[in-house]
Amino acid sequence: MLEVTDLTRTYGRGPGAYTAVTGVSLSVAQGELVSIVGPSGCGKSTLLRCIAGLIPPTSGRVVLRDVPVHDVPDGLAVVLQDYGRSLFPWLTVRDNVAMPLRRTTRGRAERRKVADAALAAVGLADAGDKYPWQLSGGMQQRTAIARALACDPVLLLMDEPFGSVDAQTREDLEDLVLRVRRERDITILVVTHDIDESVYLGDRVIVLTPGPGRIRADLRVNLPTPRDQIETKELPEFVQLRTEVSRLVRSRDETGARDRLAEATDEVGGPR
Repeated sequence: MLEVTDLTRTYGRGPGAYTAVTGVSLSVAQGELVSIVGPSGCGKSTLLRCIAGLIPPTSGRVVLRDVPVHDVPDGLAVVLQDYGRSLFPWLTVRDNVAMPLRRTTRGRAERRKVADAALAAVGLADAGDKYPWQLSGGMQQRTAIARALACDPVLLLMDEPFGSVDAQTREDLEDLVLRVRRERDITILVVTHDIDESVYLGDRVIVLTPGPGRIRADLRVNLPTPRDQIETKELPEFVQLRTEVSRLVRSRDETGARDRLAEATDEVGGPR
């Protein structure tokens, strides 16, 4: 589905240049959900923006379904953390969800039908006639997810999507993403600072080094499905893997991190 090869992104030129990510290579299969974690400033959001075609890499390349990405590709949707700024307050919830369909779907009635189906998929079937400012934060983020789903994406990129909501709402939204992914077979990349979230959601967890970000580890998550917020997080395998991811994120010593990773390989599923 997705191939990222030796991707580097540098901002600026000369002595003031800053490299956010360097030499990142990864493959994502159809239907996978991959979590990306790392310390603040490691280039997680930059990597996601390069994959989305929003900014070009300085070197390396991104290929989606065998087509090189040079601009925002068809079949891709992005959900951002700041849902409040991504929704148009003067449009109804339904019209916010239908907005991207103006490029692809003719006829207001058809756009309304698709938008209503997307809203129903995220549990907002009765909210179409409301305005974003009339909704809670969690409902606004559900609206943003519905807008992404309305485009019927093959790849969904999520950049800190639940960082601005309370803990209970965050858990509800995590389960919503898992359900939507299961029902629609969407390939998803999630950037998050929350280590528990990265393990709970992911089929794999990619850990980046401190900036400039490189891939420190690519861990397979061998946890049973469907997942449950309480039962899954009580499993010894979950606790062990989230502890290892935490160590990798906090460690600034790549050699030490690799040694600990090698010791844990048999127990947590190992790197890819």
